[in-house]
Amino acid sequence: MPMGHTATAHAGSGGLTATEHRLANGLRVVLSEDHLTPVAAVCLWYDVGSRHEVKGRTGLAHLFEHLMFQGSKNVSGNGHFELVQGAGGSLNGTTSFERTNYFETMPTHQLELALWLEADRMGSLLAALDDESMENQRDVVKNERRQRYDNVPYGTAFEKLTALAYPEGHPYHHTPIGSMADLDAASLEDARAFFRTYYAPNNAVLSVVGDIDPEKTLAWVEKYFGTIPGHDGKQPPRDGSLPEIMGEQLREEVVEEVPARALMAAYRLPHDGTRECDAADVALTVLGSGESSRLHNRLVRRDQSAVAAGFGMLRLAGAPSLGWLDVKTSSGVEVPAIEAAVDEELARFAAEGPTAEEMERAQAQLEREWLDRLSTVAGRADELCRFAVLFGDPQLALTAVQRVLDVTAEEVQAVAAARLRPDNRAVLVYEPLEANAADDIEETDASDENEGAEQ
Repeated sequence: MPMGHTATAHAGSGGLTATEHRLANGLRVVLSEDHLTPVAAVCLWYDVGSRHEVKGRTGLAHLFEHLMFQGSKNVSGNGHFELVQGAGGSLNGTTSFERTNYFETMPTHQLELALWLEADRMGSLLAALDDESMENQRDVVKNERRQRYDNVPYGTAFEKLTALAYPEGHPYHHTPIGSMADLDAASLEDARAFFRTYYAPNNAVLSVVGDIDPEKTLAWVEKYFGTIPGHDGKQPPRDGSLPEIMGEQLREEVVEEVPARALMAAYRLPHDGTRECDAADVALTVLGSGESSRLHNRLVRRDQSAVAAGFGMLRLAGAPSLGWLDVKTSSGVEVPAIEAAVDEELARFAAEGPTAEEMERAQAQLEREWLDRLSTVAGRADELCRFAVLFGDPQLALTAVQRVLDVTAEEVQAVAAARLRPDNRAVLVYEPLEANAADDIEETDASDENEGAEQ
């Protein structure tokens, strides 16, 4: 039987608890009871993402995420979707730089079905993986790339900025979607080798959160996952470390059919899991999150030089995180004017730091976002997996809110002064093909690094 320990509420966890267990084959299991509603969430994280790929085979992690929905030994075709949705549940999967995850939210009495389905494809996907499913999902992923990246305004911005921010050869230089050429080059044997290497129980964390009986749930996990053999062939990801500062400003101008000029930039920030990263998150929230932020007040409300201005964060554990600046200009406004105003605001923030009111508002906003994630069974299951896979300790998910609230104004000012500088950013400037850009545009979030499975 699996080994584990009892639940203990940690300081700052809001009373939330989780127990940890490990099967003999290496699968880590995290359980968290929540009897508020009669549902349960199953979340499975595999420690594989685009950072594990090699040159010439980019996009394989995301392609394989799609292949996981193409049937297994006991579930044919689209059966995974059909069984879960027929039982009243929801499901999907996503791929990022640092992981691939699969998740279902089910009525409590259908929990065993979700566990069986995940175990069946972990243990027997190769029995159903053939040329037909490979070609089918290759076409699906290529079409997804066209729809989400290549054929929408600003669609390739994140891909371009990532390539600028992380040098050639760096494991984060390419995004999870991959290139068309590499998708075409991927073979069935590539996919089979990928599965054998990464889709093993000792390379995964399974969390189950909600209206569960922990003893019964653990027995089901042992029953369905316990006989799946582990695999020791995985190589560690390539080193993603870089200097704290880029040391120069990297720039690229893009002339495309876009509705307005745009200034986008990626700043190199501290690694996720550090106090400095939490401080940077607070800084970016003050500067560019919502209509009360400094950049919105300056560019949109006061100067009326932009129609949208935001500053968000892409947290990364295996490489420097990125601060993502996105400004869409008003009609007739030139990008240099926007850039000068942004630099002025960042320099003022670095010199003066946040006000007490800004700190309170930013920390309250981040606290609400964290509590929103932890309050749903699916969100908590995902965070428990994230902290287990990336930082080795799922309990850290339950105290993340307090760590954000512990950050001081001095720490926020310090990280802004050290990192939000012109010599520490990659810049992308969009110029429309037409001389007169449209006044009204919809803001896009190009920094979403997750690639979801098609349903």
